[in-house]
Amino acid sequence: MQQQWQEVDEFLEHSLLVPDENLAQTLALNAKQGLPAHDVSPLQGQFLMLMVQISDARRILEIGTLGGFSTQYMARALPTDGKLVTLEKEATNAAIAHENLQRAGLLDKTTIIVGAAAQTLPTLQTQPPFDLIFIDADKQNSLLYLEWAIELSHTGSVIIMDNVIRGGAIVEAQRDVSANGIHQALSAVKGFETLTGTALQTVGSKGWDGFALFRVQK
Repeated sequence: MQQQWQEVDEFLEHSLLVPDENLAQTLALNAKQGLPAHDVSPLQGQFLMLMVQISDARRILEIGTLGGFSTQYMARALPTDGKLVTLEKEATNAAIAHENLQRAGLLDKTTIIVGAAAQTLPTLQTQPPFDLIFIDADKQNSLLYLEWAIELSHTGSVIIMDNVIRGGAIVEAQRDVSANGIHQALSAVKGFETLTGTALQTVGSKGWDGFALFRVQK
């Protein structure tokens, strides 16, 4: 089944995506520098780009940069005066992302903040709210990140959480810390009166996983 998912993804990428040298070089550099292959797939990156355009986002917050692959998809969808702030715990990852974004000509639209998101998120309270927030960092802190996403949003803001299915592990009796973190976050959603949301299971080159999608109503 995994092989067929991969073949379908390859067909869809060939049919729907235009080859992009900067994105290909980003994945190559990330692999060369030993970063884990945790990037979104190209099809998922295109989904994020479309979400930026559909929501008419001008300010984006990304929690979890890694090498800046998803960052590029979202940043290039921004208008000329748009801004993306991305949070990355590891300085080495941030440096690689900076190189990738510089090569893509996107540094003028992006700001990388280095440090644990639990510590850097409170510093964003003095900034204007964000129109779109993409959560793709350590999963054990998913509830904390969702709470901060709501805090840093406005009515109409879109929040997207990645890797929320984890091969079905979120419903297993014995969950690891990552699956348990996602389980806690999703179980808490009904307690947030400001959120309307759904989740979509996905299969493909990244295996069995999915996105959660929320709209904020304050």
